[in-house]
Amino acid sequence: MDIRSLKLYLHLCDSLHFARTAEQMHVSPSTLSRALQRLEEEVGAQLLQRDNRSVSLTNAGLEFRRFAEQTLSQWLTLKTRIDPRQDLLHGKLNIYCSVTAAYSHLPGLLDRFRREQPLVEINLTTGDAANALTQIQQQKADIAIAALPDPFPASLHFAKIEEVPLVIIGPTIHCRVQQQLGEPEIDWGNLPFIIPDHGPGRRRADNWFKQMGIEAKIYAQVSGQEAMTSMVALGCGVSITPEVVVHNSPVRDRLQLVPSPVAIPAFELGCCCKQKRLDDPIIAAFLAVV
Repeated sequence: MDIRSLKLYLHLCDSLHFARTAEQMHVSPSTLSRALQRLEEEVGAQLLQRDNRSVSLTNAGLEFRRFAEQTLSQWLTLKTRIDPRQDLLHGKLNIYCSVTAAYSHLPGLLDRFRREQPLVEINLTTGDAANALTQIQQQKADIAIAALPDPFPASLHFAKIEEVPLVIIGPTIHCRVQQQLGEPEIDWGNLPFIIPDHGPGRRRADNWFKQMGIEAKIYAQVSGQEAMTSMVALGCGVSITPEVVVHNSPVRDRLQLVPSPVAIPAFELGCCCKQKRLDDPIIAAFLAVV
């Protein structure tokens, strides 16, 4: 059992995706599979449950994950004590993201970053994702998780994480909006819409209205996708929302997905920073785990 195998295993625990871990850890899929097989043979138990569509941790896998995290942390601490000149960074990293991203994407990124750079202090601020680029431009954050806007400022750098589908959501509770959605043919021009007051989400909504050829009936313009889902759940209207926001919403049981008559382009989600700060060691180290 070696440190490299533990790192591969922990990355796989975060991604739950063999191809993604192999690509990001710069190994072949067969090398990754052999490393996992050796670990399972040494542990004497199956660590991951695999089928054609998904990967999940077994009970033994969860226990071994805690062991691997502790072992790697102790190893890095030992290396630092033996040789204080070890290439471990010190300092602070200011991160800005939405509440949803703090649930959905940031944990995996931070877990991997802290394994590599345990001495860097993380300062996290959450808020409206539409304000992410402003936080970077005003130097209030070093890294921000955001949807790629169009146009994208030339002074900034964007490292893609993944594509995030957008969906139309409506309420499930008995209300006027729910009744409208239940009609044989939805009258989109008569539905109350809750939309972002600015940012990429607002542009997606405006383009959707143009494609549909309707004069949108705007119920409210709000800041933050999380606030929009809450208003929809209360029966105030419908909205176009990132699917990941719905999945992580505490009111998701009160929401329904409504098929869109036209395609809605997905968001490209990624980490942003200033171009001129790409050589900053801490920022470069964080981007390396994206």
